[in-house]
Amino acid sequence: MGTYILRRLVFAVPTLIGISMILFLILALAPGDPLAQFAADPSVPPEVRENIRRQLGLDDPIHIQYLKWFRSMISGDWGFSFASRAPVASLIWQRLPQTLLVVGSAYVLSVLIAIPIGVLSSIRPYSWFDNIATTFAFVGFSVPTFFTGLVLILVFSVNLRWLPFIYDSTLRVNSFETFILQIKQMIMPVTVLALFQTGAMTRFVRSAMLDNLPQDYTRTARSKGLAERTVIIRHVLRNSLIPVVTLVALGVPTIFSGAIVTEQIFRINGIGELLIKSIQNSDTPVVMAITFIFATLVVLFNLIADVIYGILDPRIRYD
Repeated sequence: MGTYILRRLVFAVPTLIGISMILFLILALAPGDPLAQFAADPSVPPEVRENIRRQLGLDDPIHIQYLKWFRSMISGDWGFSFASRAPVASLIWQRLPQTLLVVGSAYVLSVLIAIPIGVLSSIRPYSWFDNIATTFAFVGFSVPTFFTGLVLILVFSVNLRWLPFIYDSTLRVNSFETFILQIKQMIMPVTVLALFQTGAMTRFVRSAMLDNLPQDYTRTARSKGLAERTVIIRHVLRNSLIPVVTLVALGVPTIFSGAIVTEQIFRINGIGELLIKSIQNSDTPVVMAITFIFATLVVLFNLIADVIYGILDPRIRYD
């Protein structure tokens, strides 16, 4: 196992380098000028703008800019934001807790809901429970998150006035009242993200369970006199979780990208909101850092999924 993980990590290095080169090239060729705000300011002379561009290395060839960025990136220096004049790392660390709180809560909630519903639906296929669960699952992953968010805002914020539709990122939980306020402002964004993930995950769990329930090892376990609960949980569910692990692992970067839309709807001061604002301002260092983090998460959780395969199914060996 250790050799396999080390080999995967070695292969991940050129993969991430290739991804970074493609991302940097796309951003370098994209329209927009990071110093456009200075061009619109008549108080900034043209020679000052050129001096700033030269100091930032924006007049260097693309390959020189990439090498400088990559050398700084691997040394832990993610550069400075063109728009806010602040270190990129500090900007991301300021926004990360809000995104992790909302996204993490939504993902944990979706896993806790999807697995039991998928198991119960597979045990009683085409029953009233399965039909209801299937309907909600299709609705969950078919309806866009921005539409679900707007519907929740209209119902619970505009009409009923139960929940705030703007997320207060400055709220500090230091009492029971502020804790309740934090829960109330998290309900709608967490529900939007969890509904989408739960729908897709429920269908995967149900499908995997239905594939394993008729297998020979299931009949053998029942013929040994094992309780039905033991057969379902210890045998069928364990083998059915192998394809689900892939969905769960690869869904972590996906839900981060999906949270971009949700953060815009509820005005959450998180990574997604920072990415959209940086794209609008052509703030290349921030955009590059965030997109590279997403790419790293994809590679990392692929490795985590492969390791979990061996834990769930002892037949899988890494030679």
